[in-house]
Amino acid sequence: MNSIFDISSYDYELPKELIANAPTLPKEDARLLVYDRKNDKISHLKFKNLSEILPPCDIIFNDTKVVKARIFGKKDSGASIELLLNSPLNDNKFSCYIRGKVREQTRLYFDDLEAEVLELFEDGSRIVKFSQNQKELCVSELYEILEHIGHVPLPPYIKRADQKEDESWYQSIFAKNQGAVAAPTASLHFDEKILNELKQNHNISYITLHVGAGTFKGVEASDIREHKMHSEFYDIPNLAADLISSNKPILGVGTTVTRSVEYFARTKQKSGFCNLFLNPDNRPIRQNYLLTNFHLPKSTLIMLVASFIGLEKTMELYKIAVENRYKFYSYGDGMLII
Repeated sequence: MNSIFDISSYDYELPKELIANAPTLPKEDARLLVYDRKNDKISHLKFKNLSEILPPCDIIFNDTKVVKARIFGKKDSGASIELLLNSPLNDNKFSCYIRGKVREQTRLYFDDLEAEVLELFEDGSRIVKFSQNQKELCVSELYEILEHIGHVPLPPYIKRADQKEDESWYQSIFAKNQGAVAAPTASLHFDEKILNELKQNHNISYITLHVGAGTFKGVEASDIREHKMHSEFYDIPNLAADLISSNKPILGVGTTVTRSVEYFARTKQKSGFCNLFLNPDNRPIRQNYLLTNFHLPKSTLIMLVASFIGLEKTMELYKIAVENRYKFYSYGDGMLII
């Protein structure tokens, strides 16, 4: 058996045709691999079956809303540039990723928007300030402009330009609080029909975690214990905090919910920045069940799955998913661990 600390232990072969470039529609027809830990049983179902097979539990969703965070523009020189917003910082500064060579004080020009590069970091991120008509923009003002000029920030493994349909495909139906640059993808499977079926027997709560671009960043250290986890802003309302503080069984819909639940269970902080790295050496202490998509090799997300069921079982299930031609990643099929 491979070491739980060896990054190569979390690698697997994925045929390119299994990377989903669009969601399954209707949503209830997306496939669902169910792993029952108590009976060590694997089932192949669909999301339409979720309410029938889910154990008694309360459900927590992430209500973050994806910003149109990708914009295209030019430098003073006329060279083309692509900017991906990552997260807001203090003093109207923003962390961004920029495709194209820039230096400090480089000015960038977009439709109805200007930006100045303030700092460069070794991890590839840049600190930027935005302005319109020489007026410095705050978070809400920038988001409003991006809604008109920005593009849906599809993940790097979806090899196509965003289209009009992605505005609804890449957003959960309960998205409310703007700030994410990547969708909490397990939530994308839910429509009103599935949600209403669940509400008949399960209480539902919401947390907010603004997913950052770091969610796609692979673990580069050969020993996963040396990985520095990215931070993302989260907020847990009183209803969800009371649930986490109780002894009721919890289903977390997605890795973002799971990290928020587990971070709160450890710190009792309802709001702040979550940098919790769940893996087989740092297992969940509160959340009982997990609903998630299939994740990138060597990613912190596949390690989070392994924190629930162990490395060996995780890689076995991923092998079975590949053999059964499940669709992978953001627009792909799902896995339920009960």
